[in-house]
Amino acid sequence: MEVLSVASEVYPLIKTGGLADVAGALPGSLTSHGVTMRTLVPGYPSVMAKLSGGRVVKELGDLFGVPGKLIAARVEGLDVIVIDAPALYDRPGNPYVSPDGWDWPDNWKRFAALGWVAAELGMGMVDGYHPQVVHCHDWQAGLAPAYIKYGPASHVKTVMTIHNLAFKGFFGSEIFSQLRLPPHAFGVGGVEYYGGISYLKSGMECADYVTTVSPNYADEIRTPEFGMGLEGLLNGRADTVTGILNGIDTDAWDPATDKALAKTFTANTMQGRAANKRAVAEKFELDGTDGPLFCVISRLTDQKGMDLLLQAVGGLVDLGGRLVVLGSGEGYLEDGFRHMTARHPGKVAISNGYDEALSHLMQGGCDAIIIPSRFEPCGLTQLYGLRYGCVPVVSRIGGLADTVIDANPAAIAAEVATGIVFDPNSAHAVYEAIRKAVRLYSDDKLWKKIQRRGMKSDVSWETSAARYADLYASITGLKSNDDPDN
Repeated sequence: MEVLSVASEVYPLIKTGGLADVAGALPGSLTSHGVTMRTLVPGYPSVMAKLSGGRVVKELGDLFGVPGKLIAARVEGLDVIVIDAPALYDRPGNPYVSPDGWDWPDNWKRFAALGWVAAELGMGMVDGYHPQVVHCHDWQAGLAPAYIKYGPASHVKTVMTIHNLAFKGFFGSEIFSQLRLPPHAFGVGGVEYYGGISYLKSGMECADYVTTVSPNYADEIRTPEFGMGLEGLLNGRADTVTGILNGIDTDAWDPATDKALAKTFTANTMQGRAANKRAVAEKFELDGTDGPLFCVISRLTDQKGMDLLLQAVGGLVDLGGRLVVLGSGEGYLEDGFRHMTARHPGKVAISNGYDEALSHLMQGGCDAIIIPSRFEPCGLTQLYGLRYGCVPVVSRIGGLADTVIDANPAAIAAEVATGIVFDPNSAHAVYEAIRKAVRLYSDDKLWKKIQRRGMKSDVSWETSAARYADLYASITGLKSNDDPDN
């Protein structure tokens, strides 16, 4: 079976967050299930720089008023189709915002083009390529199901995956006339959303099936508390909405072979983590105290609960802990962590931005990773933490609750605990979770049991890839290894 994945970013070509990791890892995991997946991605500068040996498979001509072409290539183990349209994608900054932090004003056109090309590929735009499923990720790909539903390729099946319902891709209704959709597409059952247009809502409404990135999140977003105004749509088509848990690339994230670590290790040779802990302390210029070393690897936003953690930092230090932060985001939070660094020198430190190699080292050397999110569709950093023996301290929310087993007395007695899970949305709850982690850390034998159990958790894509393959088969009526042309 042929599946076209449509994503605005894909690791290792371009990454701003977990979406890229998912889009990069899923294709390889599907191979053993008889699914061949290609990924359609915009030709940002970093993507174009990594193309080698690619070939032009289609001249696009008028791509929403600009010229473009499609380049097919095999890059870093991925089969990709790249939209080479410099007028849309050859820009500084990340894929969505300019270097000064503002959304590009023509994002509506940049990602309408992504959806339109996806639909055209579904119609057989490129000779010899006829995907049976177009799998769309988040709002940037959300128009693809609409173009397919309202176009001649309506026989092509579509899956819309919600990675974060908070980002709807909302634009004013004035763009509708330029979207190449029929007039009747602007309606409640189409792309219209509160008088404007939401690309995410379009995908959710028009796709054959909707998935989220964890079962718990799929349930949460059908409630007013987490549905963000879309719970009615989701409840109306509840029989075609499901949660499939994300996995991680266990080859890229393997503490036994990871070259970003000061010393590699396994669940049976965990003493190697000590060298990584020293390396993290040196990198962040921390003192040499022997208490637990906590880390944060995150966007610094209210959604991620970083304001709550800020209020608990003083208590963390008083308990004998240290904290290192890797991330960027809202200015007041960045300033807050810098203030805590100045207030607690040698105990708290922040590295602004994102550094892939440093994130690996932190997972391999820190004792625990704190994820106090107010909502979290799945989360990947807790999965990396489990894999590397960096004990997750997480909110009881979304995919965090699906993947971490709290070290409560019953779980400890049953020897199944893999982390610390707490009720979200208060600084006090964050502090109490940290205090619990410090107490557990003081029992070296118990702490190592929790670490080893986490390292032995199945955080791979294997189970979830099988579920996706089954989903593709169910909506197409084909077995995953069927060729409909034979």
